[in-house]
Amino acid sequence: MHIATIVLSALLAVAFLGSGGLKIAGAKQSLEMRDQLRVGAQLWRVVGALEVAGGLGLAIGFVVPALGIAAAIGLALLMVGGIASHARVGDLRHAGPAALLLVLSAVTAGLLVTSL
Repeated sequence: MHIATIVLSALLAVAFLGSGGLKIAGAKQSLEMRDQLRVGAQLWRVVGALEVAGGLGLAIGFVVPALGIAAAIGLALLMVGGIASHARVGDLRHAGPAALLLVLSAVTAGLLVTSL
């Protein structure tokens, strides 16, 4: 596994564990974003759980590469949903973080596949 793959996987794992944890915990900043996007409380917690699961999958992917690949792909797809949520409420100017995480997740998936 290349250094870039390790660094990207680790950074994404931390980012998604943190973001998902904030959603699950109901942090004020997270709830403000949820309300702005007009997403229900239950769906918001599910998204948080998926982010945490994806972050854990990336971390476990250091030992089980197939899980890391699946996690990176799943997180990329989750970010497509995040961008769509911003678009649905006419708020694409705040979709940048989701777009960046989409690209980084897709690149990570590609790097993980090529390192098999």
